[in-house]
Amino acid sequence: MWAIIKKEFKSYFLSPVGYIFIGLFLIMFSIFFYIEVFSYKSINFEYIFYSGATILTFITPILTMRTLAEERKSGTEQLLLTSPISITKIVLGKFIAATLIVIITELSTFMYFGILSFFGTPHLTTALVTLLGFLLLAMSYIAFGILASSVTENQIIAGVITVGFFILLWFLPEFSMVFKDFSLINLFASFCSGQIDIAKTVIYITFTVICLLFTIIVMQRRKSVR
Repeated sequence: MWAIIKKEFKSYFLSPVGYIFIGLFLIMFSIFFYIEVFSYKSINFEYIFYSGATILTFITPILTMRTLAEERKSGTEQLLLTSPISITKIVLGKFIAATLIVIITELSTFMYFGILSFFGTPHLTTALVTLLGFLLLAMSYIAFGILASSVTENQIIAGVITVGFFILLWFLPEFSMVFKDFSLINLFASFCSGQIDIAKTVIYITFTVICLLFTIIVMQRRKSVR
């Protein structure tokens, strides 16, 4: 599996994909940072990340839409399916590689925490819990994005499916509070208060695992057809 992780991780930086994802996130994060610090006179690092979660909703497909759709379109999927590496390791390798990009992006935001330290004393524990929640949210998004990529050979369609699904989950509570725990981005709010909510953590992890399992099933069925 390490070979898959290494290959996928390198591919993000041998192409513009990794740079575009990190660049877009930091540009938008910088805008929200400016608004929070200089317009609202706030030194709450976690509030900026809540806005950052909104950005993630729209840019996650940059990382995920090509993961399996490109393999299928280019014909290299057959090589993957017939390789000695199991489907599970292939899917997990691609998932971990994309997650590493998000971790690098998160680590890059610590420069904003350093800037905030000049204006006051931001709460480090709250910031770390916020980063944990953001990572869980990102992992959920990545897992679904890879699932969407596995069902089509068109990267654009995979991206549209991913964003559309995230937006649907985002606005479901507006129709009925019965769906309040279905909104992944709303679940993130409690982490911004500095509290690790076990129930919401379990929801994120469960959603991620289910999406990865469905992806493995899709790929296994495609392999059996071949």
